[in-house]
Amino acid sequence: MASQWQNFQRNLGAWRGSFTDVDAHGQPLDATPSLLTLSSAEDGRVVHFRLQRFGGEEPSAPPTQDIAQEYRTLGRQVVFFDDGCFCKGSLQLAPATRFGAEYGFIAGDRRHRLVQLFAEDGGFDALVLIREFRDGSAAEERPPLSPGQLSGSWEGQAATIEADWPEPTLQQVRIRVDQSDGGQCLTVETDLGGACTAVRARRQGASCFACAPEAGQPARLLLLPDGGFSLTPLQVSHRQAFSVEAGWLQSADRWLRLIRRYGPSGEWLSATLITADRR
Repeated sequence: MASQWQNFQRNLGAWRGSFTDVDAHGQPLDATPSLLTLSSAEDGRVVHFRLQRFGGEEPSAPPTQDIAQEYRTLGRQVVFFDDGCFCKGSLQLAPATRFGAEYGFIAGDRRHRLVQLFAEDGGFDALVLIREFRDGSAAEERPPLSPGQLSGSWEGQAATIEADWPEPTLQQVRIRVDQSDGGQCLTVETDLGGACTAVRARRQGASCFACAPEAGQPARLLLLPDGGFSLTPLQVSHRQAFSVEAGWLQSADRWLRLIRRYGPSGEWLSATLITADRR
């Protein structure tokens, strides 16, 4: 089984794309063109990171922001899976501090990333959607996600990495997505290794659904451009267990989901990557 470092290196390359601010109701706002470069050095022992952001639409214009960093190790806050997908975020939710999580999906010449942001009072605040294409490739963006694209049965595998154990535990997963009330309601039932959960959502806008998982914690499901989605509680607290999730419809018949779970004292517990195919 590959190491975290080897899985990280599956993301090597030059990735041209954009950072798009998205409000708490799923509406895209300003977009900033970007070029992210991850390159290997010292026989794979080092990865050089460089992120350039551009203010204008002219590709030859100089960057308005240029950040460089060198990686020799990876911190506990980030988890990489065998296919190069990853998630990272706060290790501990604390009072009066901002909380956030980032998710990265990769498939061939495409990367789809999402950042979820919560305010200091724990309220869900905004998203940053990052759509990336391998520089020089002919990769294309996925259509905006709709309930109809998810409807039906899915089966696959879930890989879970615990906070205190880096080797993934593998389980079978089955997912059933149903629409009702003329497409106004959406139900997502997930059977993960025999443990079943359900999210029942009602449309609040073009791409926004209000929902409550079986635990009863109010949440918001946002359907995003490029086949993405975000599922978050409306409020997170260091006194209540919760999970945050993002997903990407990689193709019409493959669905990827990343879930980060936190305990009743706000501590990070685990991360799960679900890879499911349509049945």
